[in-house]
Amino acid sequence: MGDVEKAARKKRRIGYVQLGLLAAVALTGVVLIAATAPNLPSALAKLPSIKRAQKKYQYRTAFGRLAAEGLIIFETRDGKKYACITEAGRQALSFEQAKLDLKSAKKRRWNGRWRVIIFDIPERRRKVRDRLRHIMQKVGFAHLQDSVWVYPYDCEDFITLLKAELKIGAAVLYMVVEHIENDKHLQEHFGLK
Repeated sequence: MGDVEKAARKKRRIGYVQLGLLAAVALTGVVLIAATAPNLPSALAKLPSIKRAQKKYQYRTAFGRLAAEGLIIFETRDGKKYACITEAGRQALSFEQAKLDLKSAKKRRWNGRWRVIIFDIPERRRKVRDRLRHIMQKVGFAHLQDSVWVYPYDCEDFITLLKAELKIGAAVLYMVVEHIENDKHLQEHFGLK
């Protein structure tokens, strides 16, 4: 396996650990940090095998990254350290859940309507625009033209969360379209034929 593949796998694994920890904090409301490390391997058993010491280190650094991103905060009560989810953490978790829901939407029957997302983000916010394009591509939208993306299933909730996440409310428009001229390549792309 090449270096690029190893780096990509490591980045995915870090993301899985962080998401798992954030979900654990969200589900319980508050997580005792000392009790987390021994219990999380069973909760995150789907992760690739890692040595025990590496897992403990990963959990500690993942908590640190989550705190640095403002997704969790640490509180000390009775001499014990607890992690609590913030409102930003709840939003990030709901955004990740919406991405998963969108991917599972492909299993539903298509109603013949296209969801068209268009955006106009100025050059001074190029990083946000590039991140939006990356997310749309990663989730499975089809690139139709410059700043125009298409998806065959209902994705309004996802787009709403995406607009909030990237703080680009008015710059993105969501449309439901009955027909797109010459849409055979789109139907083939999404496996709708």
